[in-house]
Amino acid sequence: MPRINLNADLGEGYGPWTMGDDAAMLAIVNSANVACGGHAGDPDVMRLTLRLAQEHGVSIGAHPSYPDLRNFGRRAMSLTPTELANQLAAQIGALMGIAALEGIRVSHVKPHGALNNQACIDRALADTICTTIRAIDPALILLAPAASQLVAAGHAAGLAVVEEIFADRAYLPDGQLVPRSRPDAMIHGADACLAHVRAMLEARALVAIDGTRIPTAIGSICVHGDSPDAVTVARALRDGLQAAGHRLATLPELAMG
Repeated sequence: MPRINLNADLGEGYGPWTMGDDAAMLAIVNSANVACGGHAGDPDVMRLTLRLAQEHGVSIGAHPSYPDLRNFGRRAMSLTPTELANQLAAQIGALMGIAALEGIRVSHVKPHGALNNQACIDRALADTICTTIRAIDPALILLAPAASQLVAAGHAAGLAVVEEIFADRAYLPDGQLVPRSRPDAMIHGADACLAHVRAMLEARALVAIDGTRIPTAIGSICVHGDSPDAVTVARALRDGLQAAGHRLATLPELAMG
């Protein structure tokens, strides 16, 4: 059976503020991208998320961002390569330290928000991200948007790369996400998300809003944990993928081939 990974961005609370239903999501997905202080997350939230993930056999990744708690990491920033490398090391290192307390290994990295979006089209930025990840731990897997400069930079840096598509986001003809400021940015409802994913898996390509197809390898599907119907969408995707003959796997299982 073809293997596929289902991932979600989780641990995005901060102090008394919560975001989404992490416990329910971790009972469904195979891998979790855990916020590590840049856009959300704090040591207590990180540790609780890691414990829940371990209980469900979910692999763990760091979800670093620009240092932008105020805007949830969705504001583009201009950092020097050194400044960005320092931010990535501090955030990824923070999650690794908390994970060590629980006897868990951080196995992948997925940039968040504006950092991720910019790295999809800016090769120099993508190279900085990937060389920094490799310096921290060359065994870390890069989870990157399909058909992006970040994927190319990851391969160039010698990282294991898994390409992801978004179940709940629409694509432009150039392969970039439709900006959240537009009304057609999001795919709403479990049935629509599953149909969106099925179309891309069958085409082995990103399928844009105008029907444009960009061939790509698809290894993982992301459901944003902060959307109101995230749990319903994730469950529908899991059930639909399994019914279609896919075997769900963690990112380390997928990367090992």
